[in-house]
Amino acid sequence: MNLSQQLINGLVLGHAYALVAIGWTVLLGVARLVNFGHGQMYMLGAFMTWFGISGLGLPYLVAIPLAIATGAVVGYLLQRVMLQATMEQNLVSIMIMTLGFGHVLHGAAALVFGSTGQILDTPLSQKEFTYGDLWLTGQDLAIVLAAIGVFVVLKLVLERTRVGRLVRMVAEDPKLAELAGVNVRRVYLGVFAFEGAAVAFAGAMVGPRTPILTSMGFEEVIMTFVVVVLGGIGSVFGSYVAGIALGVFTALFGALVSPAYTTAAAFLVLIAVLVLRPGGLAAGAR
Repeated sequence: MNLSQQLINGLVLGHAYALVAIGWTVLLGVARLVNFGHGQMYMLGAFMTWFGISGLGLPYLVAIPLAIATGAVVGYLLQRVMLQATMEQNLVSIMIMTLGFGHVLHGAAALVFGSTGQILDTPLSQKEFTYGDLWLTGQDLAIVLAAIGVFVVLKLVLERTRVGRLVRMVAEDPKLAELAGVNVRRVYLGVFAFEGAAVAFAGAMVGPRTPILTSMGFEEVIMTFVVVVLGGIGSVFGSYVAGIALGVFTALFGALVSPAYTTAAAFLVLIAVLVLRPGGLAAGAR
């Protein structure tokens, strides 16, 4: 086993995990809600990117905004449907609705795009960088840079802008924020639109590394859950750290033991961390 190559694979995979999880991190941090259709929205972003390139003949860099816009619209519409339940903090109804939404999205994607897998080739995925026995593709490098860029921008927006202050007010106490004149409904709609856009962007970036299948979202939502909980609920920095840690662990475990047991091993790590550090790896960091 080439340990250095596995570490590189783990870092790329970790940034991919973090990129997929960022929308859910913000959603949990603000709305205190979970969208169980998150994985299917990731799948939709990957398929829309593929459709933009293969079906519409768009360049990859133009297909990405198409996927982001689609994700934002889907996220906004989802929250419009369940806005009343969100305002009432009816968690049971929200969990059922988002879970059902995920299955509906899965079926609709199979109907529109077909149940067979698709391959998303991009100019970046076809470019390779090598150094001795080590290698990575341009797509891998783009994922790392995109993840870092998204996390830095999000951190700055949440901490240094008026939008960020409003978001943090709603996260702390939505009822008090509403009494202070904050349009809480608009914040919730914006957060869900951001979640949809962010995870669709992740699908557009990570999709070229794997076959695009209608079932790909189910696996991703599991790993996203692990990343978000490991990093600490709502912690932007924590999700980034947890994503990288989980990616490196998954790559090394798969190489040393077996890829078939990586999900089970990830949950064992999650349980151990929550026992030792209930707030997550970066408790207190936001």
